[in-house]
Amino acid sequence: MGVGIGHPVDPYDTSEFRALAASAGAEGVGLVLATRPRPDPKYFVGSGKAEEIRACAEEHAADLVLVDQTLTPSQERNLEKLTNRRVLDRNGLILDIFAQRARSFEGKLQVELAQLSHLASRLVRGWTHLERQKGGIGLRGPGETQLETDRRLIAKRIRTLKSRLEKLARQRDTSRHVRREVPVPTVALVGYTNAGKSTLFNALTGATTYVADQLFATLDPTVRQVKLAGVGEVVLADTVGFVRALPHELVAAFRSTLQEARDADLLLHVVDASDPLRNERTLQVREVLKSIGAGDIRELLVFNKVDLLGSEPKIVMGADGVASQAWVSAATGAGLDDLRAALAHAVRPNQVRRTLHLELPAAAVRSDLYRRNAVRAERQRDDGSWELDVELDLSEVAKLLGGRGVHLVDNSNTSRAQRVA
Repeated sequence: MGVGIGHPVDPYDTSEFRALAASAGAEGVGLVLATRPRPDPKYFVGSGKAEEIRACAEEHAADLVLVDQTLTPSQERNLEKLTNRRVLDRNGLILDIFAQRARSFEGKLQVELAQLSHLASRLVRGWTHLERQKGGIGLRGPGETQLETDRRLIAKRIRTLKSRLEKLARQRDTSRHVRREVPVPTVALVGYTNAGKSTLFNALTGATTYVADQLFATLDPTVRQVKLAGVGEVVLADTVGFVRALPHELVAAFRSTLQEARDADLLLHVVDASDPLRNERTLQVREVLKSIGAGDIRELLVFNKVDLLGSEPKIVMGADGVASQAWVSAATGAGLDDLRAALAHAVRPNQVRRTLHLELPAAAVRSDLYRRNAVRAERQRDDGSWELDVELDLSEVAKLLGGRGVHLVDNSNTSRAQRVA
């Protein structure tokens, strides 16, 4: 069932909801559309439309009623009583898809936490016997209702899951801290679900992440290293896809996973170029990024699937001289070489080449530069000191020059800032 609040139902939203249902393994047999100025407190839709839903479900012998809106527990319960069938709203459907897709231990914990948070307010779903007090020999008295017992058990399980996820989050933070010690740039792939993030990730890194033409094909984040000319090693992180009206329970549960995006040096925002609603999808993704604290990170828009448009790949430069858009096809490989060059420039827009003179007391600095893969050439002077050609961010060069025994060699080859593209 599709419901438009204050406006007719958007056909693209309907097609997306059908795709969500198909991703969950459901087969659509009927569709009821409704438009209301505001949700009805009892059924979300009016009583007449609710009867139409019941009749449609009976006519097609449907087992399940899906609603493309977020229902309150009472609305869900009232529709179930009326239709005599299980009713699942948009949040419940997305949670079910996530439960099917999660593969890693952390992913399964995150999905279970989101499901229990969603279920906590729906324990009264038509089970009137849960309201009765325990009775019988030795059990008489005020006691505890079955409903209260279930709520207590769910609350206890939620606390356990949060504790485990906090421990896993600390482990992730430790891994990120280790990566930050060797300042390797991190690039996070974000975007609307089914925009082709995993296909692009595989094309850039040579990984074998699962790819399918369905919503939320992959949930668990994958991290790989890739070498870019002029920059060296770069860490690419493939994150979970976003969707319109992503349930708050999922955003909260996957916050530690989405931390990869918040801690990235650059966001590779993948957009399906063939999607008629690509501008709206882009804004919806940015809203989610803003909600997790990643709204101010530099972004490179990658318009994927240009082969479906019949367009040629291209790179669009921004006013600052850094690539702002890349039009590519991850499936055919068109434009990926230009994307790699643009990515290398965008991830380190202020990177320059300099020649440094390191005196013997600065041997530890020399070792650190090699560890960071910043040295492009080395020459040793007669006194045993070193001249190093390095490629670093301007701010990092300034920090090095503030240290003991490190000097800038001023010559015709290295005195100018040379952008690394």
